[in-house]
Parts: sequence; structure tokens; C-alpha cells
Amino acid sequence: MLKSAKLSNFTSIPSAKWEFSPGLNVIVGENGLGKSHALKALYSVLSSLKPDSSQNNSTKLERLGKSQLEKVIADELIGNMRPDSLGRLVKRKQGRNRAEVSVSFKNKELDTSFSFATNSKTQVEIDDMPSAVLAKPPVFIPTRELITLCPWFVSLFDSYSVPFEKTWRDTVLLLGAPSLRGPREKKVSELLSPIETAMGGKVEVDANGRFFLRVNGGRMESALVAEGLRKFAMLARLISTGVLLEQGYLFWDEPETNLNPKLIRVLAQVIVSLADQGIQVFIATHSVFLVREIAILTAGRKRKAQSRYFSLAASGDDEVSRLEQGSEIDELSTLVLLDEELLQSDRYMESSLHA
Repeated sequence: MLKSAKLSNFTSIPSAKWEFSPGLNVIVGENGLGKSHALKALYSVLSSLKPDSSQNNSTKLERLGKSQLEKVIADELIGNMRPDSLGRLVKRKQGRNRAEVSVSFKNKELDTSFSFATNSKTQVEIDDMPSAVLAKPPVFIPTRELITLCPWFVSLFDSYSVPFEKTWRDTVLLLGAPSLRGPREKKVSELLSPIETAMGGKVEVDANGRFFLRVNGGRMESALVAEGLRKFAMLARLISTGVLLEQGYLFWDEPETNLNPKLIRVLAQVIVSLADQGIQVFIATHSVFLVREIAILTAGRKRKAQSRYFSLAASGDDEVSRLEQGSEIDELSTLVLLDEELLQSDRYMESSLHA
């Protein structure tokens, strides 16, 4: 479990310490204040600590030296955020500046901290070296659906210089994993049930790695399925492969995109269910409807996974944005999403009175 992260001078992300819930973490805020950057930065660090085939699934970083890990972290940041150089991720100020990142876990052997300067090209400097790897790789679901990119996208990304984020490549690779079999199938089935009901069918993969939706006894190509439902299909696949089970990490950028309110309600239920299964979930959203649904579903809970909320608001000082955080949505004094919703309601009522 990721307990906290401290980021200083890292793009538009507020220079502050983030305290995470072991269950569900929700980031809200206006465009350009650092929501997506925060998700990608955290994902990049965790992805650097995932198990590697060269380590024979060892739980220790026995074969990865400090300089190697420094290069891996830099490669992840550059691949997932796509700056011209690593130094471009440092917050803009006059003269040289330095970005600092530190993350702490429940398992202290995973604790990592590093930094890099404005003139850094392709390598960070590690200050706190981890001695273990994650039990499971993190998953990042971008705003765009990726089902229609399977299975050809991974070989394209690995063979050519293409203008896509590495998060896409990582997720497409995970989508191609085989479905889970054995004792955990029942748990998978329980998580899949509301998703398959919302989609009106089941996700299938043919021998060539192409995805279909099985509906009313027939198969529909993924490209013919509505994009919002294709996002549900991605989630269903990641559950069925076992990637999103027990101690996994899910990062999801604007999961509500292309979903109507009815499907957003299902989405909220699935997200909360994933957190209840021991998956640490991080989402960034603009949707008041989704935030409220999550708050309704998790209100007053004691034993199951708890939620934590983060609000990014515009700042008037050297920082682009400032961070507010709390265990309840009401603890955030600056919540632009809700403010705008209330203002719209006032404008609507006023226009109705003058009609």
C-alpha cells in the first residue's frame, strides 16, 4: 500500500505531502492544475518498482543497482509524461530549480526518494534506495479506451518512435494476459457481474488477440461498441486476468468520460468494490456526479476500505495550484466542481423565473 507522497517543484503539482487512503483516493480540480500529472508521477514511480522477469520474480532488488534504477525511473517519467527532456518536468522558475519526489509505503522496504534538476536529461538522482519490488504491477487506465488498439499497439510502440504515452503500451500489454482460472474465479465473477450487466454482454478475445462483446448469442467487434462501454470492457478484462485483485494499484484518469449518469452510477459501485477487494484506487475526475456517488456509497463505513479526497485549487503565489485533502468531501473548503454546479442551478432557476 502507498501511504504518502511528497512532491516539490514537480510540474504544476502542488509542493505538498499527499496522505493516501489504502482504499479509494479521489482527486478533483480544474484543468491544468496537476490532477493527471499527479496520477502519472505516482504511476511512474510504482511502475519502476514492479517485478521484472530478469529478477525471476524475486521480492528483492538484488540485480538492479542504484544507477540502473535511476535510469528506470527517469525512463518511466519521460515515457509516461512525454516531456522533451526530464528537466522539463521541473516547475518553471528563474534560474535553475530542482524537483524532489519521495514515496512511502506500508512496506518500508519500498520507500523511495529521488530528485532531478532543470538541466537533467535522462536520469534522476536517488536519495532513498528501495530494497524490494511491488507484489503486483500498477495499472493505469487513460481517458481514451484502448481495447481497439489490441493486440498490435505493443509491437508498434516497441519497434518505432511513436507519439504515445507509455501508459498506453503498459495497459494494452496487460489487456492481453490470459483470463484467471481456479479458486479466485468466484471473486472475479462477483466483480464482473455489474459491469457485464451494464455492457449487456461479456468481453471475449479471439486467437488473434482482438476483443469482442458477446451480446444476445452473437459477437460484436470492439470498434462497433460505444466508447463508454469499451472503457467498461477494459476494466472487465483487467479484472478477469487477475491484474486488479488483491494488493494491486489502479490509476484511472477521468473514468467518467463518455459515460452517461446511469453508467457513472455503475462505475462508482465497481470502483468502490475494487477498493473493498484490497486494490488501492486513485482516480482524477471532473464529475460532480461521480464524486457524489462515491461519497454516498462510502459514507459512514467503518470496516471496509475508506476514501480520501484531494482538491487542487488555483494558487495566487509561486505555486500553480494548492492542495487540500481530507477523509470526507465536506472537509475540502475549495471544491470548484461543486461550486460551479450550484452556480449553474442558481442560473437555471433564475432563467426559469424570467421565462
